[in-house]
Formats: sequence, structure tokens, C-alpha cells
Amino acid sequence: MAQQVGRSPRMTDKTLIAAKKFNRRTLLASAAALGTVAAAGPFASRRALASSGEVRVFAWSSHFTPDLLKRFEADTGIKVALTEYGTNDELLNQLKATNGEGFDVIMPTVDRVANYVELELVQPLDEAKLKMDNMLSGPAAGTAGKAGIGTGARYMSPADWGTEAILFDRKKAPIDYGFSLGDLWKEEYAGKVTIRGHSGLAGVGRYLEAQGKLPHPFLDGFADEAKMAAIWDEILKFAVAHKKNVGQFWSNANEATAAYVVNGCTIGQNWDETAAALIKDGKDVGYLAPAEGAFAWLEGYCVTSKAKNVEQAYAWMNWFLEAKNSADYVAPLAFNPVAKGAEKHLPDSASTFFSAAYPKDALDKLWWWPAQAAWYVAKRNEYQDRFLAA
Repeated sequence: MAQQVGRSPRMTDKTLIAAKKFNRRTLLASAAALGTVAAAGPFASRRALASSGEVRVFAWSSHFTPDLLKRFEADTGIKVALTEYGTNDELLNQLKATNGEGFDVIMPTVDRVANYVELELVQPLDEAKLKMDNMLSGPAAGTAGKAGIGTGARYMSPADWGTEAILFDRKKAPIDYGFSLGDLWKEEYAGKVTIRGHSGLAGVGRYLEAQGKLPHPFLDGFADEAKMAAIWDEILKFAVAHKKNVGQFWSNANEATAAYVVNGCTIGQNWDETAAALIKDGKDVGYLAPAEGAFAWLEGYCVTSKAKNVEQAYAWMNWFLEAKNSADYVAPLAFNPVAKGAEKHLPDSASTFFSAAYPKDALDKLWWWPAQAAWYVAKRNEYQDRFLAA
């Protein structure tokens, strides 16, 4: 996508991922057992069903299949006007340009929700209208909408979570668990690596931190501008010195896929959805959490401050909190659902992918993207631009 993040903060709270058995179904079941969030709301309110109308959704590209949208429309009587984007920055810039007009529902990653709250582009959600107790409890759902906001209000209804890790060609670049983010920069991968600019740099940062080569802990850079500059100066120095390894940069799902299919890359730091898409197309690739832990993110739905179809927006959010709908939505993307009981509806292929991607202690080591303030995003993009131009 499943920017910016990568696309959570669940930040330092890792209760969801302390599972001992490493498969998708047991992970989801254990998360559901963490506790219950109060207040259940209607799936699609009588008012929304009676008025029908439409819901205008601005969401990640390739997330929603035509069949899924048809099912939503059949179940609710609400038409979907879907517009797609490829990055969190694209979403934010579009909403800033229109001052929040034009859409009812947007789909940012939770680490970027604060940006929309600061600019008054989204409105607090009424938890009485949401199927709160359909959500997996704990950091994956119960507190996610409040993370990084500081207002005490909920602004997001969670939709899915996923990761950014190591995608590799099984024949041309085979690897095993224990492969480091820093290993992407070995001489043997010259011209064969694909990364996204800013998250590739973050990967370098986490590798350098593990090697004791940063002046401050990597996470300190998200809260302190001076420390961020000191940290990212070291990151940029390393990245520029090893830039010959990059065969192609990517910024969205289509570009990431093209890196392997068209431009000769054999290994890289990519989203899980890219791996799933390549596997679906018959490519012999694998997806594996790095030694430092996979980058992890959470996506969800926010209602814009200028929404014209608010009841329909709640109907949309609640529909995706139904177990089967949640499972059917995430399965083609290799994402993970947030609705209780969704694991019972996932295909075996999803569990196989999940188990292979997160062996041994990989789930305990997931690294959740922290909230990213506007100043941080701006500075991060400056370093990205300098790296791309080097």
C-alpha cells in the first residue's frame, strides 16, 4: 500500500504482536482476546439506507476490487464514487488544495492523521455510530484512531495493517531469515535493488542504529528537529556512498511492481502487497521480514470536515468492520484485517504468505511507524530529494 510511513503507530505498544505461534489466524485471534472496546453502532443506519445516495471515497490505488464495491452497493444501496491515489503525500496535497472539499471518506495511514487534524481537514468520529466492538481490540484497532493526535478524540476507523520488508527473487537473490536492511547495500546487489526514497533511507537509519553508528536513537529524530538533522546527515552520507546499488526507486505500487517485471531488480524493500501481486502473476518471489524487524503500518478511514454524505460514510466504515467483508478486502492485498473473526474467512494462501514472511521472532520485532509531524515530513522529503538527486 499497505507514504509517509510506510503506511502506525501503535508506536511502541506491541501487545498485538506478542504472539507465540507465528501464523495469521492465531495472531488475529490473540489480538481479539486482548480486550473489548465499548459501544456498538449500526452497520448501515436506517437514515443512510433510506437516503441511499452515494459516498465519495478517496483511497489507495488497487485496494478495492469491483466485486467488493458491488457487494457494498448491494448491501447498503449506497453508490461508491471512488478516486484513487498512490502516496500519502498525494492525498494530503489534494485535500489541502481543495480545503477538504470533494470527498466524504479518505484513507490515510495512522501516522499521518495528525497532519489532517492540524489542518482541520477531518472531523472527529462519533463512536456511537461505529461498530466499535467489531474491531480487534488493542493497538491494532481500539486505540489506533487516537494515536498521535493528542486531542482525545477518535479520527480514524481502522481498515487494515501491513508491512514493508524484503522482497526477493528466489532464484536470483535467495535470502534467509536474518537478512539485514543493511545487506541490501552489499556489492553483490549493485544495480539490482529497488527502494522507496524516504523509507529506504529510514531502513538505512535503522541498520546504522543497530550497528551503533548514529549519534542519537533513530526514533529521537521524529520528535527533535536538531537530532533528526544529525541522524539523517549520517543516513544520507551512507546512502549516497552506496547509491550504485539502486536499480530503480519506487513511490507507489505500480512502480514497485515494474522494478521487478521490467527493470531487472531482484531484491528490495517493498510493501507486502507488491509481493502478493507478483506471486499472483506467477513470479517466483519471496517476502521476508529483515533482521531489524519489518516496517509496519496501519491504514484506516477518516471522514472529511467538508463531507456531504456523513451517514453514508459511517455505513462505509461499518461495512468493512464485518468479518467476511474485512477478510475479503485484505486477502488479495496480503494485508491483515482488523475485524474480529475475519481470520476465519481468509484463504489458506493468505496464511501461507503470512507464515513465510514472519518466521521465528519476526512478529515480536515489527517496527511501527510513529506519528510524523508536518515539520518531520518536510525535512524527511528534503533528505529524500537530496538522495534522489545525488
